[in-house]
Amino acid sequence: MKINALLIDETDNVVTCVEEVPAGNEVFYRKGGEVLSLKAAENIPYCHKAALRDFSEGEEVIKYGEMIGRTNSAIVKGGWVSDKNIYSVPRDYDSELIPEGGNH
Repeated sequence: MKINALLIDETDNVVTCVEEVPAGNEVFYRKGGEVLSLKAAENIPYCHKAALRDFSEGEEVIKYGEMIGRTNSAIVKGGWVSDKNIYSVPRDYDSELIPEGGNH
């Protein structure tokens, strides 16, 4: 088995494929010291994301330990997560800043 996807943060619910993974093939990734896998439900292009679980419409997609968007349609486990089925959600970055002179 060859690792063909990266889990950036252990809280992520998607992995990034580091090579094209044809539908029906296994997506292998590391989580901590463990190697896990799932079956690609469709072709996953190089550098694109695969869903680690089933998503309903409106759910948060987490990558880098951060929400990168919400689903605009259902995505099955092993499905291709792309700009066709997620959308960006504006963030209030000012509220996330540490106040000047503050520790948190």
